Amino acid sequence: MITPIYEGVILGFTLAIFFGFGPAFFAIIQTSMHRGFWSGVILAIGIFLSDVTLVTLSFLGAINIINEPANHLAFGIASGAILIIFGIVTYTRKVKMHDENAKEFHNKPNPITYFLKGFFLNIANPFVWIFWMGVVVGVTAKYSDDVSFLVLFFATTLLTVLLTDILKCFGSYKIKKFLTPKIMNIINKAAGVGLVLFGLFLIARVIFEF
Repeated sequence: MITPIYEGVILGFTLAIFFGFGPAFFAIIQTSMHRGFWSGVILAIGIFLSDVTLVTLSFLGAINIINEPANHLAFGIASGAILIIFGIVTYTRKVKMHDENAKEFHNKPNPITYFLKGFFLNIANPFVWIFWMGVVVGVTAKYSDDVSFLVLFFATTLLTVLLTDILKCFGSYKIKKFLTPKIMNIINKAAGVGLVLFGLFLIARVIFEF
């Protein structure tokens, strides 16, 4: 049973390193810097559970709903619009340095807010759907008769991605201590621009492909 774990770790790191610079990446970095390590972790857990949901839906065949030509345009535009909204909110938010010894931030959102943001930000990205669909189809076609392999493979892959996201949260939180409010506002704006551009790219791509 070493093979599925080994292959799952490789895929998880590949996804985190080479495909980990989308909207979720910007959200993790920005949230960890702006709201703290644990807020970033909660957001990462939301992303993780959205990946679990997508893998499950891929196995169940619900992914075909998204790939129907009649639904593809509407889904792509809606996904891009969500990312643009997140980007605008991120860009316009002013960063305030908080006292680490304070009991709570007065305007700190409820933890469920970060969880839902991570979940929907990731699940709204059609590229994530396509990625998991391709992985599920490929792996299932090869090991469809070995359920234990499939469970270990995807569990290891998803947990590896979650751990790397938590490391991103930790690194971002530590770097925050060396940043001034001005630099953090620049990072906020850069993250917001990144999300908006990604959303515009999704809309443009789905329109020209339709």
